[in-house]
Amino acid sequence: MPKHGKKYINSKSKVDSNQRLQVKDGVRLALETAYASFDETVDVAVKLGVNPKYADQMVRGAVSLPHGLGKEVRVIAFCKGEKEAEAREAGADAVGAEDLVEKIKEGWLEFDKAVATPDMMAHVGKIGRVLGPRGLMPNAKTGTVTFELGKAIQELKAGKVEFKVDKAGIVHAPLGKVSFGPEKIMDNLKALVETLQKIKPSSAKGAYFRGVAVSTTMGPGVKIDSSSLRGLLE
Repeated sequence: MPKHGKKYINSKSKVDSNQRLQVKDGVRLALETAYASFDETVDVAVKLGVNPKYADQMVRGAVSLPHGLGKEVRVIAFCKGEKEAEAREAGADAVGAEDLVEKIKEGWLEFDKAVATPDMMAHVGKIGRVLGPRGLMPNAKTGTVTFELGKAIQELKAGKVEFKVDKAGIVHAPLGKVSFGPEKIMDNLKALVETLQKIKPSSAKGAYFRGVAVSTTMGPGVKIDSSSLRGLLE
């Protein structure tokens, strides 16, 4: 069992692991339990009433958070010709085609997101084993395989978050920084919950939102009453 320091133990003592709070109270408590010397990231885990092993219950998408993530997002673009200029103008940190694919094959991974034009996917697919496990593979469902490169890059730079339900039926997503304060974190959470509701699989039965927990990078998880998320959808 890993040993926790005094700061974590003190932070953990503020949280009742058996209690599920209303969403506003849970977010506020999660921020209050942050103790690191740096500006911690706020994360949310949402347990959905889906079975990801069935293709028609796979939940995947992207959401543009109204207040962004509070950090610089490095974006690269796989494209050719006139699209290269569009990507650079939009702020892409690296632009290229086969040459960029080769650079990544050699071990370069100094970026957070990747976008590509559809005609480049045959080349990008060659490094799928590198990008896929790291969540960096461009995907049409999240808007990162598109000819509208400028728009896609700007959205990612502004804090667009991609998400995909894991094998346990849980969606993990960042909501910003502790310094945002509860109101901005609530706004970002609302945007995520609304997006999850919009893409709810028609085959999902019973309660859709089954569990929610909010935490900071170093802090303990704070459980939230999933029924209180309904208030964010009104």
